[in-house]
Amino acid sequence: MTFAATPPPRSRPPKRSRARRFVPLGIAAWLVLEIWLLTLVADAAGGLTVLLLLLAGVVAGGYVIKRAGRRAWKNLTEAMQTGGDPAASSEAPPRPGERKSSGSGNTLPMLGGLLLMFPGLVSDAAGLLCLFPPTCKLLHRRAERLLSRQAHYTPGSFGDAFQQARMHQPDGKVVQGEVIRDDEPPAPRREDPPLTR
Repeated sequence: MTFAATPPPRSRPPKRSRARRFVPLGIAAWLVLEIWLLTLVADAAGGLTVLLLLLAGVVAGGYVIKRAGRRAWKNLTEAMQTGGDPAASSEAPPRPGERKSSGSGNTLPMLGGLLLMFPGLVSDAAGLLCLFPPTCKLLHRRAERLLSRQAHYTPGSFGDAFQQARMHQPDGKVVQGEVIRDDEPPAPRREDPPLTR
């Protein structure tokens, strides 16, 4: 006697997110724009000028990354020696009424250095925006707001890591702990009967 197994219900394939749909298009458009701008500059000023611009971007980006890395290492060693928070060790205490900045003082300079090292004029302009102090502060505030709004607080996710980093800020309202609910009874354990021959 054979029994027909019921097929599992058909589920819809998961929808592709907007990011998965538009990020490849954005990267392709960025590459086309970079190549087009480099050819315009090469036509106007010559190929040697473009080569010198690209080499200057690589050298400047390497210098910025090296400097930010040294600053991060110095902050870490000072924090280890004093037993404090690495994010707060190198920064002066805030003045009364002034909000203390978060410890990501090396993130945007490193990103700016990487963008300077990428070949292209648009990436160089974006890298310089990450290094210029007023735009750096603006970008930092926007990124912090965006990440805190879109973060999903599941353990091990990017949002969880962002919340962990925020706990060291004076205005961070995150309390670590475990939620134990008394209103839900525990699910009964299902034990399979032992197999007999």
